[in-house]
Amino acid sequence: MQKPNDIRAVLSAIEGGSRFLVAAHSRPDGDAIGSMLACGMMLDQLGKLVDLVSRDRVPLIYRGLPCAESIRQTERVEGDYDAVILLECDGLERTGLAGLEGRFTINIDHHFSGKMFANINWVENEACAVAAMVYELAMLAGVRITPQMADCLYTAVLTDTGSFCYSGTDERTFDIAADLVRHGANPTGIAQHIYFSNPTSKMRLLGAALSNLRREGRLAWMWITCDDVIRSSAVEEDCEGLVNYAIGISGVDVAVFLRELTNHRVRLSLRSKGEINVASVAERFGGGGHRHASGCTIDGPLPVAADCILSQLRECIQTPVSEKAIR
Repeated sequence: MQKPNDIRAVLSAIEGGSRFLVAAHSRPDGDAIGSMLACGMMLDQLGKLVDLVSRDRVPLIYRGLPCAESIRQTERVEGDYDAVILLECDGLERTGLAGLEGRFTINIDHHFSGKMFANINWVENEACAVAAMVYELAMLAGVRITPQMADCLYTAVLTDTGSFCYSGTDERTFDIAADLVRHGANPTGIAQHIYFSNPTSKMRLLGAALSNLRREGRLAWMWITCDDVIRSSAVEEDCEGLVNYAIGISGVDVAVFLRELTNHRVRLSLRSKGEINVASVAERFGGGGHRHASGCTIDGPLPVAADCILSQLRECIQTPVSEKAIR
């Protein structure tokens, strides 16, 4: 296994190159999009040529971010680059992109399940978001934090800390957020756009998920089927954050949201409170993430997938299987 590198190794590689590709994981969230955009702005200030790519489109709530249109949706990477900078990925396959094999890669990640798969690996599990790492890199590189860059980084930090609620939130998190506001980030405008601009389709999908909500002691789960998605006229990004309604129940310490996929598989979003580490659960199924927020995709059908993950979660919290679900 490769040894981890530090921030200076990343900056040295950037200083020594001229053309870069920046990508993040498939189905990008706020941290991925905001960090990609800020990283691109940083490289541009350093006089580098940079392309931003994503396997999936930018979610609707993040399309208003500065330069969001510069992220090109593609399935394959073409062209020559001195390095590929990968954000929040535990391997090349996590990007969903073809054409990355054999390229010089820089891995920047803050996940508990982060892996040393690249030529340069900067992994900091204590960072509240990968945006916090991009911020530190920009400061070390001596670039100017513009209002546009500040908006992108603040959005990333806000969303990946669960509005400053998750366990990784600490004094440094607020120091970074405050500095981003000083550099022009608009916290009120960002929060309004992210949390109060949901499409009707997401609200309909939430209704379907809540109608399937089940609870068993400290465990809660909810699910949606392919038919629910069609009836709601929903899209992939409408599923983001729905699991928080289950983990938000008083007395619930672990929750899972199951989404039936068209390929007979099931995507799981896991959340927890306190001592329960859902990243370790997700890793058993080839996924990963944070201690209190993780995900994975497993084989269906939906009832089988539900039984599989619930048995694992019951074991984690030592809830007797015989307890009757609260409906």
